[in-house]
Amino acid sequence: MPTRSAAVLTSGTANAAKLFVAALAFTSAYVGFSAYSNASSTPQPATQVTLSARELPVTAPAEELATAGKVTVSVLTDGGPGCAKSYVARSLVVNPGPDAAVSYRWRLARWSPSAREWRTYLADHDGFAAPERTVEWRPRVSGNPGWYRVELTVEGADPIASDRFQASC
Repeated sequence: MPTRSAAVLTSGTANAAKLFVAALAFTSAYVGFSAYSNASSTPQPATQVTLSARELPVTAPAEELATAGKVTVSVLTDGGPGCAKSYVARSLVVNPGPDAAVSYRWRLARWSPSAREWRTYLADHDGFAAPERTVEWRPRVSGNPGWYRVELTVEGADPIASDRFQASC
Protein backbone atom coordinates (compact mmCIF):
# COMPACT_ATOMS: atom_id res chain seq x y z
CA MET A 1 0.00 0.00 0.00
CA PRO A 2 1.53 3.25 -1.12
CA THR A 3 1.99 5.91 1.44
CA ARG A 4 1.07 9.52 1.05
CA SER A 5 4.74 10.63 0.95
CA ALA A 6 5.46 8.16 -1.84
CA ALA A 7 2.58 9.62 -3.86
CA VAL A 8 3.89 13.18 -3.38
CA LEU A 9 7.41 12.07 -4.32
CA THR A 10 6.14 10.37 -7.46
CA SER A 11 4.04 13.38 -8.54
CA GLY A 12 6.97 15.77 -7.74
CA THR A 13 9.35 13.70 -9.85
CA ALA A 14 6.85 13.68 -12.70
CA ASN A 15 6.45 17.46 -12.48
CA ALA A 16 10.23 17.96 -12.45
CA ALA A 17 10.55 15.73 -15.50
CA LYS A 18 7.84 17.74 -17.31
CA LEU A 19 9.58 21.03 -16.45
CA PHE A 20 12.92 19.64 -17.63
CA VAL A 21 11.42 18.54 -20.97
CA ALA A 22 9.71 21.94 -21.39
CA ALA A 23 12.97 23.81 -20.64
CA LEU A 24 14.86 21.60 -23.07
CA ALA A 25 12.27 22.24 -25.80
CA PHE A 26 12.39 26.00 -25.20
CA THR A 27 16.23 26.04 -25.27
CA SER A 28 16.27 24.00 -28.48
CA ALA A 29 13.77 26.33 -30.13
CA TYR A 30 15.80 29.40 -29.06
CA VAL A 31 19.10 27.96 -30.33
CA GLY A 32 17.47 26.98 -33.61
CA PHE A 33 16.00 30.45 -34.08
CA SER A 34 19.37 32.11 -33.30
CA ALA A 35 21.16 29.89 -35.80
CA TYR A 36 18.51 30.67 -38.42
CA SER A 37 18.85 34.44 -37.95
CA ASN A 38 22.66 34.24 -38.08
CA ALA A 39 22.58 32.15 -41.27
CA SER A 40 20.26 34.50 -43.14
CA SER A 41 21.53 35.70 -46.50
CA THR A 42 20.68 39.32 -45.78
CA PRO A 43 23.79 41.08 -44.48
CA GLN A 44 23.47 43.09 -41.33
CA PRO A 45 23.74 46.86 -41.85
CA ALA A 46 27.31 48.02 -41.29
CA THR A 47 27.99 50.69 -38.74
CA GLN A 48 30.51 53.26 -39.91
CA VAL A 49 32.96 54.43 -37.27
CA THR A 50 34.98 57.57 -37.87
CA LEU A 51 38.15 58.00 -35.88
CA SER A 52 39.80 61.36 -35.62
CA ALA A 53 43.52 61.84 -35.18
CA ARG A 54 46.01 64.61 -35.65
CA GLU A 55 48.07 64.02 -38.77
CA LEU A 56 51.81 63.88 -38.17
CA PRO A 57 54.14 64.36 -41.10
CA VAL A 58 56.83 62.14 -39.56
CA THR A 59 55.88 58.59 -40.53
CA ALA A 60 59.15 56.66 -40.34
CA PRO A 61 61.03 55.79 -37.15
CA ALA A 62 63.71 58.23 -36.04
CA GLU A 63 66.51 55.78 -36.88
CA GLU A 64 65.45 55.73 -40.56
CA LEU A 65 65.24 59.52 -40.82
CA ALA A 66 68.45 60.43 -39.03
CA THR A 67 71.61 60.81 -41.07
CA ALA A 68 75.08 61.71 -39.88
CA GLY A 69 76.00 65.24 -40.95
CA LYS A 70 72.39 66.27 -41.59
CA VAL A 71 69.64 67.73 -39.39
CA THR A 72 66.02 67.02 -40.41
CA VAL A 73 63.14 69.08 -39.04
CA SER A 74 59.43 68.19 -39.14
CA VAL A 75 56.35 69.98 -37.82
CA LEU A 76 54.60 68.04 -35.05
CA THR A 77 51.70 70.41 -34.36
CA ASP A 78 50.35 73.23 -36.42
CA GLY A 79 48.37 76.12 -35.03
CA GLY A 80 46.81 76.22 -31.62
CA PRO A 81 46.54 78.92 -29.01
CA GLY A 82 48.90 81.82 -29.60
CA CYS A 83 50.08 80.45 -32.97
CA ALA A 84 52.18 77.75 -31.30
CA LYS A 85 54.04 75.17 -33.40
CA SER A 86 56.11 72.24 -32.19
CA TYR A 87 58.92 70.73 -34.23
CA VAL A 88 61.12 67.68 -34.02
CA ALA A 89 64.75 67.88 -35.12
CA ARG A 90 66.81 64.70 -35.60
CA SER A 91 70.32 63.73 -36.54
CA LEU A 92 72.68 60.82 -36.19
CA VAL A 93 75.68 61.72 -34.03
CA VAL A 94 78.79 59.59 -34.45
CA ASN A 95 81.06 59.76 -31.41
CA PRO A 96 84.64 60.52 -32.50
CA GLY A 97 85.95 58.81 -29.34
CA PRO A 98 83.61 55.84 -28.75
CA ASP A 99 85.27 55.04 -25.41
CA ALA A 100 84.37 58.49 -24.01
CA ALA A 101 81.27 60.62 -23.66
CA VAL A 102 80.40 63.17 -26.35
CA SER A 103 78.50 66.43 -25.80
CA TYR A 104 76.32 68.21 -28.32
CA ARG A 105 74.32 71.43 -28.43
CA TRP A 106 71.07 72.30 -30.19
CA ARG A 107 70.24 75.83 -31.31
CA LEU A 108 67.03 77.09 -32.87
CA ALA A 109 68.06 80.18 -34.80
CA ARG A 110 65.71 82.86 -36.16
CA TRP A 111 66.60 85.01 -39.14
CA SER A 112 66.83 88.69 -38.26
CA PRO A 113 66.11 90.79 -41.37
CA SER A 114 67.39 93.96 -39.72
CA ALA A 115 70.72 92.44 -38.58
CA ARG A 116 70.86 90.10 -41.61
CA GLU A 117 72.04 87.17 -39.48
CA TRP A 118 70.77 84.07 -37.66
CA ARG A 119 70.13 84.80 -33.97
CA THR A 120 69.59 82.25 -31.20
CA TYR A 121 65.91 81.81 -30.35
CA LEU A 122 66.17 78.63 -28.19
CA ALA A 123 69.06 76.39 -27.12
CA ASP A 124 69.57 73.06 -25.40
CA HIS A 125 72.41 70.61 -24.79
CA ASP A 126 72.92 66.94 -24.00
CA GLY A 127 75.42 64.12 -24.37
CA PHE A 128 75.89 60.36 -24.41
CA ALA A 129 78.55 57.64 -24.16
CA ALA A 130 78.16 55.27 -27.11
CA PRO A 131 79.69 54.85 -30.58
CA GLU A 132 76.67 56.58 -32.19
CA ARG A 133 73.13 57.65 -31.38
CA THR A 134 70.12 59.20 -33.08
CA VAL A 135 69.52 62.45 -31.20
CA GLU A 136 66.25 64.35 -31.14
CA TRP A 137 65.13 67.77 -29.95
CA ARG A 138 61.58 69.18 -29.79
CA PRO A 139 61.62 72.99 -29.85
CA ARG A 140 58.41 75.03 -29.74
CA VAL A 141 57.80 78.37 -31.45
CA SER A 142 54.94 80.36 -29.99
CA GLY A 143 53.56 83.52 -31.60
CA ASN A 144 56.76 84.54 -33.37
CA PRO A 145 56.43 84.05 -37.13
CA GLY A 146 59.57 84.12 -39.22
CA TRP A 147 62.31 82.02 -40.79
CA TYR A 148 64.06 79.46 -38.57
CA ARG A 149 66.68 76.73 -38.77
CA VAL A 150 68.01 74.17 -36.30
CA GLU A 151 71.75 73.90 -35.73
CA LEU A 152 73.56 71.00 -34.10
CA THR A 153 77.08 71.35 -32.77
CA VAL A 154 78.88 68.18 -31.69
CA GLU A 155 81.92 68.53 -29.45
CA GLY A 156 85.02 68.77 -31.65
CA ALA A 157 83.15 69.16 -34.97
CA ASP A 158 81.79 71.97 -37.12
CA PRO A 159 78.11 72.87 -36.64
CA ILE A 160 75.54 71.51 -39.07
CA ALA A 161 72.28 73.28 -39.86
CA SER A 162 68.90 72.18 -41.14
CA ASP A 163 67.23 73.72 -44.13
CA ARG A 164 65.42 76.90 -43.19
CA PHE A 165 61.70 76.69 -42.52
CA GLN A 166 58.99 79.25 -41.94
CA ALA A 167 56.73 79.52 -38.92
CA SER A 168 53.67 81.60 -39.76
CA CYS A 169 50.23 82.25 -38.30
